[in-house]
Amino acid sequence: MDQLMTYADSDEEISPNDRDESVLVNQAESVTIPALKMDNLQVAPIIVSDHDLALKVAVPDPNTKELSYNPKYEELFRAAAGPSNPFKTEREKAQKNMLTGFVEPAHFDRFHFERNIRSFDTLGYAVDPSAEAGNQFVGDVKKAKETAGASMFDGVKTGGEKRKRTRNFDASDVDGYTGPWARYDDEVTVSKPNPELQKEMDEIVKKKRMQSRMGRKKLEEEMAGNAEEMCTFHLKESRDYQGRSWMEQPLHTGVNLRADYVPEKCFIPKRCEFTYRGHNKAINALRWFPQSAHMFMSCSMDTKIKLWEVYNNHRVVMTYSGHRMPVKDVQFNNTGNEFLSASFDRFIKLWDTETGQVKQRFHTGHIPFCVKFNPDADKQNMFLAGMQNKKIIQWDTRSGEIVQEYDRHLGPVNSITFFDKNRRFCSTSDDKSLRIWEWEIPVDTKLIQNAGLHSIPTMTKSPTEKWIVGQSMDNRVVLFQLIDDKLRFAKKKAFRGHTVTGYACSVDFSPDMSFLISGDSEGKLFVWDWRTHKIVARWKAHEQPCISALWHPHEKSRILTGGLDGLVKMWN
Repeated sequence: MDQLMTYADSDEEISPNDRDESVLVNQAESVTIPALKMDNLQVAPIIVSDHDLALKVAVPDPNTKELSYNPKYEELFRAAAGPSNPFKTEREKAQKNMLTGFVEPAHFDRFHFERNIRSFDTLGYAVDPSAEAGNQFVGDVKKAKETAGASMFDGVKTGGEKRKRTRNFDASDVDGYTGPWARYDDEVTVSKPNPELQKEMDEIVKKKRMQSRMGRKKLEEEMAGNAEEMCTFHLKESRDYQGRSWMEQPLHTGVNLRADYVPEKCFIPKRCEFTYRGHNKAINALRWFPQSAHMFMSCSMDTKIKLWEVYNNHRVVMTYSGHRMPVKDVQFNNTGNEFLSASFDRFIKLWDTETGQVKQRFHTGHIPFCVKFNPDADKQNMFLAGMQNKKIIQWDTRSGEIVQEYDRHLGPVNSITFFDKNRRFCSTSDDKSLRIWEWEIPVDTKLIQNAGLHSIPTMTKSPTEKWIVGQSMDNRVVLFQLIDDKLRFAKKKAFRGHTVTGYACSVDFSPDMSFLISGDSEGKLFVWDWRTHKIVARWKAHEQPCISALWHPHEKSRILTGGLDGLVKMWN
């Protein structure tokens, strides 16, 4: 090393004297400087190349099919960058190309595949298809060892060949001839289901029995037993000093209560004459007593039905209790000695008005929304019910059986109105349509369904029987004109100004056809002029929505209103 240091860049440029001096300097004793002596001095630091950095940081794309270098196992199966789900197991975090795992494409010979699948189905074992399994078996390994791994193609006997058939090849025996299709000697022809299947079959049979007539009657008796059917008479005596029933119309009221009497000119009432208090919850419907209207009936959400006096002391006469849930609608027959009640407990009951006895119960398993007797005197045993299951059911009260079903609507049926001398009736539904039917014919003869027609929850026929009005859910009272036997929608005529969206507020006429009244969702009572369609009066009748409004058929200015506040008010 010392000899190498004696050489200069070029020997030719150094003189002999200079060469001797440099040799002397190199041969001199080396001197160590303490300040320059340092521990672990790294003259050449470690430098990380780009290639090494790429190998340590880069993670192969799990979807790639080509690798530019040979990665390690840890690099190839490293988790993808980003947040991981802490609730997943390691098996769930593994890469998958299908729902159950990762499947790689492989080639199977068709013969070997068929041999193994048939051997597994028949013998119970097959060769393990895993590549690392070798000659191992899956399934019944013990049986595979006994048969030395033989397959179905090797002629292994399964034991089924020993079964014998009861054959009869005698063609002259017509009844006993079996041919090659005879059954086995040990074949079981009658089998008993397992306990789970037997329980399911018993439930199906029980359901079918309950749908039969006897089953329905039994169910009605069981459910009727849960609701106590009773009535409460609130007057002191049921008959007066002349022996007349309390249902007879009073004689000294100052009003002509004959059925055919119509006042000449009606007026708008000015004050609230009386407030009927007796219901604890909202009023659903009000109905005048037929012909005379000297009493009226109310049904409420408190499951009660009450009969009230219009004149004298304005007392409650009778309270009917027999439903477990709110009563949706009530309807008298022509004479008033019977009435129907429809409730949310899925029962329709026929009551005797005077005694309060339940004569008949009708049940289909669906909620009735409205009920209507046939107005003809010879058909008082027939009534219609609009159901929640989009059907109109016709019942016979004498037999208690369903006579006819009208099932063309696409939504729950809300109202039923008879016209054309009671030979036809129209029905409205939540499907925003109005359908016209002929009595006892289950096919609608006309469908009224326009783009501007909304759902109509209530309809009322005029006293002259020339118009039918309906409360539309777009804050209008729409009109339908009766011309001969046809019902025509009057598109350009409507009564507006009130708000009823979401509430089935009823509409009624004055007896002389000069006014139209309706409640609204704000508790107001609106009065329109029939000819001009203008609002002539409005006032606050209830604190909550006014659901029902009725004009007395024999008086000039007596109106009855019922609201969701549970009050019934009489205006005069």
